[in-house]
Amino acid sequence: LVPVPQAGSQVFPRSPNPLSLVLELLTGTPWREEGGGAELGAPPAMWWRRIGRISSLPSSLHHLQTHLIPPVVAAAALAPAPSLRPWCGGHPLSAFCAPPSSPASPDAAAASTPRVPQLPDDDDEGSNDEGESFADADDEGSLGGGMGSPVEDEELARDVGVVVSSLQGFGEDCAEARRRLEQCGVAAGPELVQEVLSRLRNDWSAAFTFFLWAGKQPGCAHSVRAYHSMIGILGKLRRFDTAWALVDEMKGGRPPQQRAPSLVTPKTLLILTRRYSAAHDVAGAINSFYALKRFGFAPRMEDFQGLLGALCRYKNVEDAEHLLHCNQNAFPFETKSFNIVLNGWCNAVVSPREAKRFWREMANRGIQCDAVSYGCMISCYSKAGNLRDVMKLFDQMKRLEIVPDRKVYNAVVYALAKGKCIDEARGLVKTMEEKGVVPNAATFNSLIRPLCKARRLLEARALFDEMWSRGLSPCIRTYHAFFDTLKTTEEVFEMLDVMKEKGCSPVSDTYIMLIRKLCRWRQHESVLKLWHDMVASGVGHDRSAYIVLIHGLFLNGKLIEASAYYEEMKAKGFLPEPKTDEMLQAWISGRNAAERTNMVESEVKVIKQQFSDKNNVDTLNTVTSRRNFLRQPEVRSVTRERGFALW
Repeated sequence: LVPVPQAGSQVFPRSPNPLSLVLELLTGTPWREEGGGAELGAPPAMWWRRIGRISSLPSSLHHLQTHLIPPVVAAAALAPAPSLRPWCGGHPLSAFCAPPSSPASPDAAAASTPRVPQLPDDDDEGSNDEGESFADADDEGSLGGGMGSPVEDEELARDVGVVVSSLQGFGEDCAEARRRLEQCGVAAGPELVQEVLSRLRNDWSAAFTFFLWAGKQPGCAHSVRAYHSMIGILGKLRRFDTAWALVDEMKGGRPPQQRAPSLVTPKTLLILTRRYSAAHDVAGAINSFYALKRFGFAPRMEDFQGLLGALCRYKNVEDAEHLLHCNQNAFPFETKSFNIVLNGWCNAVVSPREAKRFWREMANRGIQCDAVSYGCMISCYSKAGNLRDVMKLFDQMKRLEIVPDRKVYNAVVYALAKGKCIDEARGLVKTMEEKGVVPNAATFNSLIRPLCKARRLLEARALFDEMWSRGLSPCIRTYHAFFDTLKTTEEVFEMLDVMKEKGCSPVSDTYIMLIRKLCRWRQHESVLKLWHDMVASGVGHDRSAYIVLIHGLFLNGKLIEASAYYEEMKAKGFLPEPKTDEMLQAWISGRNAAERTNMVESEVKVIKQQFSDKNNVDTLNTVTSRRNFLRQPEVRSVTRERGFALW
């Protein structure tokens, strides 16, 4: 029941840890095993996992266990890691290997604190999100460590593996998978639910079956976070009716007949709003927003801006702009609301023409532009490669005495680096430091990405080492920039292993990019290796991964394999891409037509063969008779009468 003390750690015969004292008071039993002690410096997350497994925990503490203590434990687990030392250079890939003598290596830091999923940085050069309007943390980040991060607790990892293996092949034999789940012998708990849902997030039927099974287990009551995770999974695969059924269940309690307080929050409906927006169902997104009243919430400005952000994130910017104008009376115009729509035109659609139009409309309506507004426009121009307009807007900010924030600096740095003005971009980084704006990982990404595209790899790796010297950990986009420069399959897998060792777990976009690259190289065995590694790393196969794999196999002549994965994708409930569906349906129809043609030709050939054999027999009989006629002597009877011979 207690963590195993490590060498050099202080061990007490009876732990003075506050958590252990609380448990002794509540349970009436000493919080230790016979002859065992508790380590004073044990991670809080490990202590809380031990607490959650106490069978004698009073029922009155379930609310404390589910809602109050986990945030405190999570805050303690997310404490800053030790500073990281830079990586070394030399060999093209040796720059990504930490010095073995480094006492504060990323591996050591990862061992002391649980790993958390690294999502794309909001401050990246191509993104100027307004607040959390474009952050999708509610849908994916709430799934625990599912973005490929390993599970620190060995017992929890074993339980997760047992449950996931029990649900394998769910689409082929649902009854057998349910039977294995019932007989797996795993005790359901909040952490187990989060980890399993994170690994089954691309298989809604298996995830929902497990969710229902876990909710029926004694002592396991689903938390709000678990409901949000399951609703996000269902919405991602467009099972909105089932998702709304869960929302109704949250309204009535756990389960509904208990009449417990409602668990529905505005965040619950925001998840559905985002999922409807991702499916380009604008009407469904708007209905989810107005469902706030049905659940007793008055729509606030923050909720309306969440609706605008969800629509703009998935390129429904025109509808978001229309909603902004139509709801002026209910939600008065604010700079933040206009910035959300402007950000949609600039960074989601990337249309400089529409961005300029909306920018002029903001000025005509008297909307005050701030640093975020300028950052959106500068980001749009930098993506379009219009360095002149970028510097023009940047100078205009200085004249108007609008202080640039870090996102603005990052966008300008990216525009300069993309325009091959590397020295000027480096100078701007020094300027922002002098102004008190500390560069972050996205700032270095703004320099590294253009350098990698220009194949200036030595400079890019020097910046990579500088990131580590400043204590900045490279993110997913940093590694993606270097992936684009690799030229062999061995380098691809070597870089992938380095990512995992340094705590930056690959995400679905990483595998999709590599599958596309290896398909271009016609490395089919390596493609399948990556495909299986997605499941092993906990990422799973989503709709985009299937589409990329099917297209790659089809264009490389692997038509039968592409058709098999296409059927597997449809069996999992993913909607096929129209072009993919048209391409494969054309090939399938052509194959069927060819099979029918071959069948007809074979039948004709058989008939001709039979007819030919019959003619050959007749001909043979004729020839044989002729031969017999020639061989036998001719016998004729002759009748002579009155001097005439008659045959």
